[in-house]
Parts: sequence; structure tokens; C-alpha cells
Amino acid sequence: MRILLIRHAESTANESGILSTTQPGPDLTARGREQAEALPDALRDVRLDGLYASTLRRTQLTAEPLSRATGLPVSVIEGIHEIEAGDLEDRADLEAMSAYAQPFRVWAQGDFTAAVPGGFSGDHFFERFDRGIAEIWQAHQTPSSDRPDGDTVAIVDHDAAIRVWVAGRADNLGPDFTSTHGLDNTGIVVLTGSPAAGWHVETWQGEPVA
Repeated sequence: MRILLIRHAESTANESGILSTTQPGPDLTARGREQAEALPDALRDVRLDGLYASTLRRTQLTAEPLSRATGLPVSVIEGIHEIEAGDLEDRADLEAMSAYAQPFRVWAQGDFTAAVPGGFSGDHFFERFDRGIAEIWQAHQTPSSDRPDGDTVAIVDHDAAIRVWVAGRADNLGPDFTSTHGLDNTGIVVLTGSPAAGWHVETWQGEPVA
């Protein structure tokens, strides 16, 4: 299967620099709505077989223009929402941002017991996110006759969740890759693989990954 992990368009929390991870979450800004409307053109050469979003509304709003353009419904998947900020929720100061990201660096080294302050551990995050990806894969596991390599799906998701999950599950990224490679609003990471065989990153925001 081929997965396009798409970061949601700009939200009001992004604009304010606030950690916002609880549901249902903020709306998109005017700029974010423009970014979302531009996605169908950016993906005009991609034939999608499925369109998914997290339980947070900013991902669903981002996916709506793609849904209109492709005729695919936006299927909401449990478990692929943003990494919970815990005690740091709604904060915008540098100390909070650093504390939020610190466990991610520990997880990248293979220790998944560390947790966001007042939040959850890496074990919890990877278990729920893997479960969500497996649900999507299960829905597309039988390749159609004209799709011998499996279906292509778009998943509109979140910055930290995408970067942390890809860093932990891709077979061709070093532990420091995602700490040095950002992901813009509506930026796309393309992977191929399966839950059993593992995942391989093809491109990161349009740039090939070796």
C-alpha cells in the first residue's frame, strides 16, 4: 500500500503558536482554508483509493476539498490523532514546546517509556497509531486487478504524530531525521509498505528519501 501522510492546513492554534491536542480542536484559519482548497490540484496526478482523517476537526476540514474533488468520503479513524500535550495543553511558551518535544527524542532512541508531562508514553502513542494504520490497511489489503502494488490512500493528520510515527516505523530514516526535517501545513510524506513488512519513505515534502 502507498500512504500519503498529509499534515493538516493551518489552524488557529498554529497561528497563535499554541499546543492544542484535545478534541474537537480548533478550526482552520483563512490561510488554512486556502491551503486545503489547494490540495486537490497538488494531488491531481494521484489516483486515491481512500481518504482518511483523525478525530480532530482540523484534519477533517483539510480533507473536505479532496473529498469533493475525488468523490471519496472522509473516513475518520480513531487512534491517529495528535500526540496529547497533557499538562502543556494550551501553552505557547518555549519551555512548554521544549518539554513537549523532549520525549520524542527519547522515543527516537528506542526508549518508549518516557511520557509527555501529564500525558502518555511512547508505547501508548505507537500502539494507538499502529492500530489506526492497521485498520486502514485492512480496508485496502486486497489489491484490485489494476493496482498490483496495492491501493493509494491519503491520511490527513498532525505534525508531531506524523514525524514521530514515521521516525519510529520507517526503515530508511535515521533517528535524527525528523528532528532536522520539518513538515509544513499540508506538507506530504509518502510511504509504501504494510504493517507486517514495515514502511519505507519515498518522499518527504516532495524530496526523495534514500
